[in-house]
Amino acid sequence: MFTLTELEAAEALIRRHFPATPQFAWPLLAARTGCEVWVKHENHTPTGAFKVRGGIVYFDGLRSRGVVSATRGNHGQSLAYAGAKAGIPVTIVVPHGNSVEKNAAMRAQGARLIEHGADFDAARAFAAAHAAEHGLDFAPSFAPPLVKGVATYALELLRAVPGLDALYVPVGLGSGICGCILARDLLGLSTEVIGVQSTGADAYAQSFAAGRVVETAQAVTRADGMATRIPDPGALEIILKGAARIVTVTDDEVRDAIRAYWTDTHNLAEGAGAAPLAALMQERTRMAGKRVATILCGGNIDLDLFREWVL
Repeated sequence: MFTLTELEAAEALIRRHFPATPQFAWPLLAARTGCEVWVKHENHTPTGAFKVRGGIVYFDGLRSRGVVSATRGNHGQSLAYAGAKAGIPVTIVVPHGNSVEKNAAMRAQGARLIEHGADFDAARAFAAAHAAEHGLDFAPSFAPPLVKGVATYALELLRAVPGLDALYVPVGLGSGICGCILARDLLGLSTEVIGVQSTGADAYAQSFAAGRVVETAQAVTRADGMATRIPDPGALEIILKGAARIVTVTDDEVRDAIRAYWTDTHNLAEGAGAAPLAALMQERTRMAGKRVATILCGGNIDLDLFREWVL
């Protein structure tokens, strides 16, 4: 999908917008899991999530009358942020009942919002049709420029922390895990990349087991960043070739991981951001004594949801 030189150029582009996010080894997480735990803090970007990296690369040099996409929040914030910097109008389609605070953040970044459909996949279909109808560009959630952009966080992490045995990363539509796999391979490393999904939104887990795209009838989870029903075929191809496995976690396990991040690091994680730690806690026996990283991919959780679910 891209070379190491191209990935390094994307990293240099992103450095013009914000510094590399930190990765820290947290002693309390090590005590909790029985292994050395490095956390990549993608909650420390200008939008509070990793997706902004992809947006910056996507809009670099783009000529467009306007861009349309669908999201549950972080992808939309990414496009809104980067579109505003590029002077290109951005329209975002979100499903009904989407995160109130993520919707507000997208509007604050300058995006026009449309509510449509019961879930992300319905919003995505409408967004593509809306773009075609109005002669605008449809920005998918999985595309080479987006993957190259988000792969820069893996490049930072893998160069900063040598000798990682495993890396846990959440799977929504797949840009994050694919970026990790591709960056690892470009660096010639043997680190296991382990995907994480919700038990209530496990289309990629089922597809990984079957070796082909498996769609699910619904995606029900409070971790909205992982709530997808229809895997991207291109993403699945990379995951099948490069992931060690996909672990599924319950919403209760994610809740406990959000609490653990708060008590052990005083960082607030959204559901998808805490899912990798939830998977590591589930696999603590398997990972005992190893050097492991988790991706805290975002911290954008609504206050009301935090109160109801986590506290």
